[in-house]
Amino acid sequence: MTNERAPRPTRADYVHWSTATTRWADMDGFGHMNNARYFELIDTAIDRHLHESVGDVNDDPDTIGVFAEASCRFFQEIGYPAPIDLGVAVERVGRSSIVYRVGLFQKDDAAAAEGRVVVVYVDNTDPARAATPIPDAIRDAVEGLLR
Repeated sequence: MTNERAPRPTRADYVHWSTATTRWADMDGFGHMNNARYFELIDTAIDRHLHESVGDVNDDPDTIGVFAEASCRFFQEIGYPAPIDLGVAVERVGRSSIVYRVGLFQKDDAAAAEGRVVVVYVDNTDPARAATPIPDAIRDAVEGLLR
């Protein structure tokens, strides 16, 4: 078993871009951005891409995407006040799931943090929420992000 960490991602590793801004309320008493805010930004970056690509198709209440897994690797602090560039790429598209990577950048070419999220599409009309195929419009939109 190796303990070698994957290399720090760079801007070239991502396809879709949007920008957010840090807020005073994002920071904790130590001057660090709260971990919850990183996950909000990761979710926002993915959602922005989907809304720009497929619009209201993403709002089908019968088939929804849920976060089945989420993680974040931290490389350096994100400061306040400053813009954050959010890069999105897709690692894998399965039958009912998508694995996203979202890079958070401030100034540098190397990511300050990288989130990884597994979204599983489920049948929202079924109380068991069984996995269901990714809607075609969403599949088409995310396949362009494969890296």
